Parts: sequence; C-alpha cells; structure tokens
Amino acid sequence: MNSVAGGGSFLSFPALLLAGVPPIQANATNTIALLPGILGSIGAYRGELRGPEARQVLIPLLSTGIVGGLLGAVTLLVTPQQTFLRLIPWLLLCATLLFAFSRKITAALRPQGGEATLTTKGAAAAQLFVGFYIGYFGAGAGILMMALLALLGMTHIHRINAYKTVQAAVCNGIAVLAFIFKGVIYWKHAGVMVLGALLGGFFGATLAQKMKQEHVRWIVIAIGAGMSAYFFMRT
Repeated sequence: MNSVAGGGSFLSFPALLLAGVPPIQANATNTIALLPGILGSIGAYRGELRGPEARQVLIPLLSTGIVGGLLGAVTLLVTPQQTFLRLIPWLLLCATLLFAFSRKITAALRPQGGEATLTTKGAAAAQLFVGFYIGYFGAGAGILMMALLALLGMTHIHRINAYKTVQAAVCNGIAVLAFIFKGVIYWKHAGVMVLGALLGGFFGATLAQKMKQEHVRWIVIAIGAGMSAYFFMRT
C-alpha cells in the first residue's frame, strides 16, 4: 500500500492490536517497523537535498520537528492504555480523511505564481505541532508536511517529497529512541513487519506499474474507514 498509494499504517497498526499487542506498544512497534522504509527513501531523493535552499528550509523545520516528535512520544508513553484505546478510532478517522482529501488540501494550499504564503519561522512553529502528532500517532502526517512545504512556496513535487521524507525520518527517529529507551517495542513483531515491508515494497512497486493508482487510493480509504468504524464499535 505504501509503495503504490500510501496509507500502510491503516493495516499495520490495527494488525498489531488484533495480534494482542497493547495499544501504546502497538503504536511504538509500528513506528519502528516502518522507519527503515522511510530511511531508504532518502537515498532516492539525495539529489533534491543538495544546495543551500535545502539547509535553509530543513534546518528550522527539523529543529522544531525533533522537539515536537520527542514531546509527542513522551506524551504517548504517559497516556493510559485505555485513554489511548479510546482515541484510536478518532485518530484513524482523522488520518483517513487527511488521506482522502490530500489532493484537494495540497491544491488549495499551493501558492499561485510560486509565492510563499507562510514564512520559514511560521512553518517551523507549525512543524512543532506536526512533529508532536508524528511522535504520538503519525498516520497521515506526510500530508500535513506537504501542505506546509506548499505554503512555503515550494511547487516541485520531487523536492517536496524529499523534504517531507527527511522530516518524517527525523521526527519518527527521535520518537523511536524514546520508545527504545522505555522498552515498549515488541521486537519480534517489529522484525516480522520489517521483513513484510521490504517484500511488500518490492512487489508493490511492481504492482504499481500495472494498477491505476486511483483504484488503490479508494481501497486504502475503504480500509481506513472500515478500521475506524471497527474501533468505534469496539471502544
């Protein structure tokens, strides 16, 4: 799903819950299991990460993103399991809606004529909250980061994806360090998921060339809506 259209967390996170992993541990394990794929994507975008513009944009965003990611992870770790369980359907629903309307959101926020509608300081402040969300849950956060970069006047899709990928890797990485420190990761499950993600990414990339992406998007939205409904009924 991630290689074709995105939204893989709509399956991987609920799968951990259904496998009997407690909610907070499931979220932490899901985060570390998906991190290798994010890190691997950075190499593909290395050409877009060169030059002074990348440093001027990424350093402020990464600075606040690290703080936000750590705060989000710590907040997750001190949240009672039952409280987080009750939040899960709402978090899944919000992530599904973000995914469903991602194109309209980015199109609406894309500046006309390449003019920025948000300063770098403003984007850095917003990234603090995005980073918090990444550390706490994270599904659909990529759409929020793409919207921020669009508000900065960026229009080149490959550059936007490159910057978004670096931000996601850093915010998730700092959250993972907190999860490892507190010992909440189910390593056996994480290992199986990493292997599955590698296989799925390889075959998904092949499948992506044979399927219409729009069809896959609707499948992802249906899964997200179904999972949201399931956890609303369960909680």
